[in-house]
Amino acid sequence: MAGLDLTGRTAVVTGASRGIGLAIAQAIAAAGGNVVLTSRSQEAADAAAAQVGGTALGVGAHAVDEEAAQRCVDLTLERFGSLDILVNNAGTNPAYGPVIDQDHGRFAKTFDVNLWAPVLWTGLATRAWMGEHGGAVVNTASVGGMAFEANIGLYNASKAALIHLTKQLALELSPKVRVNAVAPGVVRTKLAEALWKEHEQAVADSTALGRIGEPADIASAVAFLVSDAASWITGETMVIDGGQLLGDVLPFRQGVGIGV
Repeated sequence: MAGLDLTGRTAVVTGASRGIGLAIAQAIAAAGGNVVLTSRSQEAADAAAAQVGGTALGVGAHAVDEEAAQRCVDLTLERFGSLDILVNNAGTNPAYGPVIDQDHGRFAKTFDVNLWAPVLWTGLATRAWMGEHGGAVVNTASVGGMAFEANIGLYNASKAALIHLTKQLALELSPKVRVNAVAPGVVRTKLAEALWKEHEQAVADSTALGRIGEPADIASAVAFLVSDAASWITGETMVIDGGQLLGDVLPFRQGVGIGV
């Protein structure tokens, strides 16, 4: 599809050293785009850029470090001459257990990385380039922001806030900048290991499409959302979960609940 051609455009992908972020960078590069990948360490960022190849550039920049973020934006413009796409992918979940058992440190880290960082990077990208020239922003949210689960309630609350923020920014930055989000289900990543590693088959069996997600599943959707093929889409959150949010498929496979 011609609309998916990203030749001549430049993307910054935060938290791109592995998993979903790295897959997104690879998908954008495969569509012809230049990609800047960020990670906490320069070494990890360089290694990820090497995996993408081509013109890919790695930049060591912790997502909540304002000086590092500004430096990354400046370097992107210096190297490639534009900043057309921003993917706010960096995320964390240091808070496990009931919400009321979390301390302020875990609360602050969760919301700083998962919510403040997208505000920071979107603001920098808009002021530096997108506000005048246009662009597309995609935030990595989660189906957890649309549901309720034991032990990861604080993480899910931050993603629910990110979904709301996506709509707010879509209105504030229109018509020049489109802002959307993706909401992955259980995907084969290190961050989500606790949700699948010891019981992958059980999770797959209860999912409508019969498997857990792969980073490439999310990356394909992001490549679409930042392309011209999605030029009339903004403020939306695309759920990519194989049907997990629909609920447990097993009763349907067993014939339970079918009318006679």
